[in-house]
Amino acid sequence: MSWIIEQSTILANIFYYLIQAVHWTILISVCAYLLAAVLGLVFGLARISHNKFLRTIAGIYINVFRGVPLLVLIFFFYFGLGKVVNLDRFTAGVIAVGTCYGAYMAEIFRSGIGAINYGQHEAAYSLGMTKWQSMRYIILPQSFRIVVPPAANEFIACLKDSSLVMITGLGELTRAGREYASQYFLDFQTWFMVGLIYLVMTLTLTKVVKILEKKFQIHGFGVKKDAH
Repeated sequence: MSWIIEQSTILANIFYYLIQAVHWTILISVCAYLLAAVLGLVFGLARISHNKFLRTIAGIYINVFRGVPLLVLIFFFYFGLGKVVNLDRFTAGVIAVGTCYGAYMAEIFRSGIGAINYGQHEAAYSLGMTKWQSMRYIILPQSFRIVVPPAANEFIACLKDSSLVMITGLGELTRAGREYASQYFLDFQTWFMVGLIYLVMTLTLTKVVKILEKKFQIHGFGVKKDAH
């Protein structure tokens, strides 16, 4: 019984220490994801553009940032480019994670737009709309509903990958865990608690994703008919 009480006290102390760093993890994830969403929309639209130059630029961006490991991007933006243009830890981390996930978001947006029947483009043109107007008022609102589930799942992945920003020295959750374990030599308990906190956050977000899937579901997409 005394051992259980002792371990419970240790875990409680670790939790109190780690929870103070969770806001950094959430802030990095949210800021990086917002950047990724903007980049994803811009390059997703460029990917399906009739302009060859824009398609080429978008293709280069997507292939490069999906092909380079996120850890390498963090090193580049903080220890490389960051030293030239004086980027702080937080900004470098957000840019690295955001540009990496922006490449994946671009493909998600491209797929969502491509899922809309081309007849709707033609119907918009027949009403006198320009290509931009049809995209803004007809296609994008529908495609957003389609991409909500995969885009939300990308945020969960972004949250977990934000732990890599610890290499810059930013005091987010994983960095806090490393500092505590090094200071008190409680590796098992510390990393158990770090993993538990991440698990709680990701499971909570998974529930949110399921709610969003039901709310934004479009009839006919991803719905199987019953066999007779």
